[in-house]
Amino acid sequence: MAKGSTLTIGIDLGDEFSQVCVLDGEGEVIEEGKLRTTEEAFRRRFGGMEASLAVLEVGTHSPWVSRLVESLGHECLVANPAVLHHKGRKKSDRIDAEKLARPARSEPEELEPIQHASAEVQADMAIVHSRRCLVEARTKLINRSRGLVKSWGERLPKCDADYFAKRTAAFVPRELAPAVEPLLQTIALLTAQIKNLDKRIEALAQGKYGAATQPMRQVTGIGALTALSYALTIREPQRFSKSRQVGPYLGLTRQQDQSGERDVEHSISKAGNVYMRKLLIQSAHYVMERGPDTDLKRWGVRKAAGGKRAKKRAVVALARKLAVLLHHLWLSGEDYVPLRQEADKLNQSSLSHNPA
Repeated sequence: MAKGSTLTIGIDLGDEFSQVCVLDGEGEVIEEGKLRTTEEAFRRRFGGMEASLAVLEVGTHSPWVSRLVESLGHECLVANPAVLHHKGRKKSDRIDAEKLARPARSEPEELEPIQHASAEVQADMAIVHSRRCLVEARTKLINRSRGLVKSWGERLPKCDADYFAKRTAAFVPRELAPAVEPLLQTIALLTAQIKNLDKRIEALAQGKYGAATQPMRQVTGIGALTALSYALTIREPQRFSKSRQVGPYLGLTRQQDQSGERDVEHSISKAGNVYMRKLLIQSAHYVMERGPDTDLKRWGVRKAAGGKRAKKRAVVALARKLAVLLHHLWLSGEDYVPLRQEADKLNQSSLSHNPA
């Protein structure tokens, strides 16, 4: 609870209106009400109020609201939504606001509070997510184009998405041209926009975030997009005392259900940033399938032996290993040695043949 504060404010954020519940020092509800989810309304409501502890749930509006509330002199705790889904029949914005406020007074750690990124980091991350949206839209249009032609009894040739519009236009049946050509034109426009964003991402990775991304990009399969996304997601590598803590943070470790002699291992938790996890898994696929010979590739291939299920698990395990490695390289600034184990064996062999 904020030092010297007696009030706790639970705020259930909504797209148009937000519900507010204010508790006094004894935990009694002294005020409930609604306000518009706008900067002006929040400034008017909380600007002249005594310093208090405000609690809200992670959501679309929570980044700017948390920054605004703190700028008005209050402490702000942003709760993890995963711990707020209580079972029960009663559910309303008023009840949710009170449920946010009550645990924050006595045991705020139960809310597993998170720290939002700064406005600058949020703006840079928006570039990454805009690119993601454009790629997803282009993929849907490409699949639709292929589906239309396939239903006509023909097939469009396989090619990279960047060249799809140019290389497939000549293969579209004349009768389908009025339906498919607008899709191809839109795909071409999306490709141009994606390339523009790629340039901006490369500039950010080499410039503002170069100190973080350059050590990571030593690893084959880690490009500007993945390295920049990783740096913007982790933000401060020092907040993890050990590199292996990054795996659980990104949802790449398996959930466990242990009680007595019963110990069941489930699928990965999938906590944290979904897109970051996807990028690491894509990088793991590249390392295993197309990358050069490295310790990572050898480890992944050994783990993948045993069929499709084993390969799927190996890719996730390798993605987790990449997450740990990137954090270590970023924090230590060490040079990446692709075949370190082999180099270590050669060094040991050399020492044994040439004792001091």
